[in-house]
Amino acid sequence: MASIDTPVEAVPGTANPGKAPSYRGPFAIMTSLFFIWGVMTVWNDILVPRFKEAFTLNYFDAMLVQFAFFGAYFIGSLLYFVISATSGDPIAKIGYKNAIVVGLLMSAFGSLLFWPAASLISYPLFLIALFVVGLGFAVLQIAANPYVTILGPERTASSRLNLAQGFNSVGTTLGPLIGGYLIFEYFNKTGVNGAESVKVPYLAFCVVFLILAVTFYFVHLPHVGEGKIERGAQALKYPHVVLGVIAIFMYVGGEVSIGSSIISFLGQKSIAGLSPVAASKFVALFWGGMLIGRFMGATELSEMKPRNKQIILAAIPLAAFIVLTILSGFSVTKNYLPLLFACWLLFQFGKSNDARTLTIFMGAIAVLLFTAIFVGGRVAMWCVVGVGLFSSIGWSNTFSLALEGTGIYKSQVSSLLVAAILGGAILPPTWGHIADVGNPQIAYIVPLIAYAYVGFYGLKGHNVGRKREAETA
Repeated sequence: MASIDTPVEAVPGTANPGKAPSYRGPFAIMTSLFFIWGVMTVWNDILVPRFKEAFTLNYFDAMLVQFAFFGAYFIGSLLYFVISATSGDPIAKIGYKNAIVVGLLMSAFGSLLFWPAASLISYPLFLIALFVVGLGFAVLQIAANPYVTILGPERTASSRLNLAQGFNSVGTTLGPLIGGYLIFEYFNKTGVNGAESVKVPYLAFCVVFLILAVTFYFVHLPHVGEGKIERGAQALKYPHVVLGVIAIFMYVGGEVSIGSSIISFLGQKSIAGLSPVAASKFVALFWGGMLIGRFMGATELSEMKPRNKQIILAAIPLAAFIVLTILSGFSVTKNYLPLLFACWLLFQFGKSNDARTLTIFMGAIAVLLFTAIFVGGRVAMWCVVGVGLFSSIGWSNTFSLALEGTGIYKSQVSSLLVAAILGGAILPPTWGHIADVGNPQIAYIVPLIAYAYVGFYGLKGHNVGRKREAETA
């Protein structure tokens, strides 16, 4: 894996650009942040069926959970962009660390609002609480993603962001298992509205966010890349950034549409007929695929020696298969094994090129979703669950490709990319509307189109208006 000690090349704001500062410590601290927001974001996939039942909602209304949460990303990031364009970059003024503390405090307050929402059994108040949490996460994303990419040379930015997102995926893998048990079983009381079961878990989130805020306030993080305050909407002058914003919109919308719908989809008798608790385990497998793929992506896109890279690239899916077999049994993992092999094989075709790998993996997702739409049954189930494995490098590769070559405008570009998380608010309700008037299976045409565009960005879009340096053949 790429060393976090790698010398930073022409990073503005470093006190001694001639030396090789160590960023291993700051990077390790940042991974805790990626982990916790992974856990909480994926809990939305548990809230959708929980609230659907508790408030007797249709698919469209239930998907407003994602609309409120990811819509907040858009509003928060748009406000950040406007402030940046008119008054200068806020992060350049207050620093990455203080921006992270602000985001954590906002997330803590949003989590606290779940208690009165559950006490009043108010779906609108739940949506407001999710909106506030989303605003906090928007600030965290704007600060954390570019910060990780500049903790080292630009050429290995995708590797570092994939590694950080790998820890995010640890959270999204464990989240459905923990959330499914706590919300559907442990805190679920007979004769009481199901919304009550979220009170204690989200109060715990509030406490965790407060602890993290205090920790980040007192910890030392280097002021890498800060201090330059520029006015104007300079990020929009890059065509590849504009196309990248659309790609992030599509990627997040596709990912959230699938993650939010798996429990309902697998509950269909024509697919698998699983209960919510049983289906939540496959939600964990969907996000677990992202965990596997992101660690593989961090390895493949690093500057590690080719031999060591190939050994680790083969060891990760093998270790995952062994662990999954122990936890779930061979009857489950035998169906997942071909997907793991295909993932390893496609990384070989990617040849350590972030753009080429992005194109290939999005193409694989298109094939899986096309099959799920027209086949059905257990085949459709595994195709949809398998999307997580190939979706893994989508965010990191797209984000770092869009940031490439933007220099001091990285935070402003990041605010636009995070605003594009709006896709997670728009596409899931679109999926829900099609599922209501048709069926959940045909509704997967929505993420299919979304991932196809991301594939285009990896193929052509990332290069529009610029020439990438050191493009590998």
